[in-house]
Amino acid sequence: MIFNLNGRFVDAEQAHLPCNDSAVLFGDSLFETLKAKEEHIQFLDQHLDRLELAARLLDFPFNRQRLHEALLATTQRLSTSVARLRLTLSRGPMAGLALPSDKNGNFFVSAAPYQEPSAEERRNGVACVFAPNRRVNPLSHLPQMKRGNYTDCLYAADYARRKGAREALFQTEDGLVLEGATSNLFIVRGETLITPPAGELVLAGIMRRQVQRAAEHLQLPTVERPIAVKDLWAAEEAFLTNSLIDLLPIAQIEGRPLKRGPWAKRLAKAVAREAAGPPSDEPKNP
Repeated sequence: MIFNLNGRFVDAEQAHLPCNDSAVLFGDSLFETLKAKEEHIQFLDQHLDRLELAARLLDFPFNRQRLHEALLATTQRLSTSVARLRLTLSRGPMAGLALPSDKNGNFFVSAAPYQEPSAEERRNGVACVFAPNRRVNPLSHLPQMKRGNYTDCLYAADYARRKGAREALFQTEDGLVLEGATSNLFIVRGETLITPPAGELVLAGIMRRQVQRAAEHLQLPTVERPIAVKDLWAAEEAFLTNSLIDLLPIAQIEGRPLKRGPWAKRLAKAVAREAAGPPSDEPKNP
């Protein structure tokens, strides 16, 4: 793995934050997970836009230029064609419950090889289960954002792994399906692409937005509205999205097969073209 702490590359033994850092004390941090392919970070500006919005809403330290430079410098050191990058922001040291100055935070970039979903998973689809817990947003007056207090998602993701499934889907108490532990959810019904509205409990995912844009380009009508469990069973197809997996069709939920259709593959191709980006000016390894 590669570690970059506050713009400086460090060994694994040095890759740590102080015990009084906000991320350590309270899980009070923000993060983004990005994918790099052949040293090109996919949708980098969109990730930084979302992080900048969250930082502004929560008064986190944020220096876009430093973060951008650190991410690009990290990709230059990659020795693998596909990598997972994690960018984390903290508020820095805290002496009590009062929030510290927004000038003294820490940031941390880690990078590691990433194994993309197999051709078989993309072709045949993946299994999902319903999460045993609820999706929560401790800041219910603000849009859902990627915060370090991630316990609900970690618990659901671990539950899915123990059940032999790729993903766990969160439901509300009244039976609406929100999103996955680490993914957004889409279905196709009646030649319309449907996804739950982003807001307090559904993350406005980077790949989610790319899929919506691709659907518009392909003239597939798209709506944001609640999805009930019965909608999943009646869907012509369903799929998951995030910045690492791109698009993955769902083959079954709780052992119940779902229909399959052509749109996941079509949208994936369109998004892949955008992810590759224009010819890049990013520096390459010598």
